[in-house]
Amino acid sequence: MEISAKQLELVRKSIKAAMAKNGNLYQKKLAGFDPDDLKTAEDFKKLPFTEKSELREGYPLGIQAVPDEEVVRIHSSSGTTGTPIIIPYTKQDVDDWAMMFARCYRLAGITNKDRIHITPGYGLWTAGIGFQLGCELLGAMAIPMGPGNTDKQLKMMVDLESTVLCATSSYALLLAEEIERRGIRDQIKLRKGVIGSERWGDKMRARIANELGVELYDIYGLTEIYGPGIGINCEKEEHMHYWDDFIYLEIIDPKTGENVPDGKIGEIVITTLRKQGAPLIRYRTHDLCFIVPEPCSCGCEFPRIGRIIGRSDDMVKVKGVNIYPGQVEDVLRNVKGVSSEYQVMIDHLNGRDIMTLFFEMEAGADKDAVELAVADEFKTKVGLKIVPKGVAIGDLPRSEKKSTRIFDNRF
Repeated sequence: MEISAKQLELVRKSIKAAMAKNGNLYQKKLAGFDPDDLKTAEDFKKLPFTEKSELREGYPLGIQAVPDEEVVRIHSSSGTTGTPIIIPYTKQDVDDWAMMFARCYRLAGITNKDRIHITPGYGLWTAGIGFQLGCELLGAMAIPMGPGNTDKQLKMMVDLESTVLCATSSYALLLAEEIERRGIRDQIKLRKGVIGSERWGDKMRARIANELGVELYDIYGLTEIYGPGIGINCEKEEHMHYWDDFIYLEIIDPKTGENVPDGKIGEIVITTLRKQGAPLIRYRTHDLCFIVPEPCSCGCEFPRIGRIIGRSDDMVKVKGVNIYPGQVEDVLRNVKGVSSEYQVMIDHLNGRDIMTLFFEMEAGADKDAVELAVADEFKTKVGLKIVPKGVAIGDLPRSEKKSTRIFDNRF
């Protein structure tokens, strides 16, 4: 989808504001560029991409584009893979984020009569407070639990009759399994689940939906671009609507940087249109997805992308074969007797790489037969011989936050 004249005007305004702030990333990155020369979609495509490494190099506030007195809050990436990225927010940024999040809730059929049980973390991370901002603007009851303390989570869920669960897919599964184990399913009033922050496969999705008895929705976002709430799927279809009055979204070929045709998988690139504290121009998210050009049957006119397939930087290479988590999930989805949880261990032993795929099996499944089927399917679909290891449901670790599924022990 080509950038519109209205969106171009907002981009020009953002660039001017950023370039006017001494020390801002874009003052240096776009030195000599006149924002008024940005007149067409082709002009826009000539703008350089912004990389995560540049945001890290700007630590702590090198991407701030407004005076200090206009900043009302900061959020931050975790910093687990390097220097954290600090994102400043103005009051308008916070209000805009709340507005987008409230839209997400409404599109999911959530109303001010709901009681929204919020388990993502609070603090520097954008998740918990984003879910709460949207909830309060919607006028629903926020139950700001944060992560952990599963006993208390379930007690409050029962006593307060929570109707919406907000969580990572990993923690939603942990809660679903614990509800089943304790035999309290009939005491749970949940009807919707809003799940974000990590990719999850169809088998995991089905388990959570069936065990909790809820409709599930994928919410999209990232710390650098407000946080969760910039897109969500509707009640009708699995593809996600995103708010193109706040962001402009492109899909590019990760290798060439060129825009790809609608429907083709590529990397999401986002330009903020209204963000004041830290506007970003053509930011490479590394999330892999595709544009859905057809109108949605729900009647919502906001454009759509598919589910997040994975990340371009999540790829590992084993014996010359590129492997993404999504490929592993696709293989396991097609094998009868396999449950949703898996873990990959990659080791270098006796001069060669070995990939061991641990996966949970449904009760009563024939271990030898399932392992053989998984190995055959992986060899056929991915082109790599692996060591399959079937385990019982519950044997692999559960997480209250994001789950790590691929461990590369070679380095």
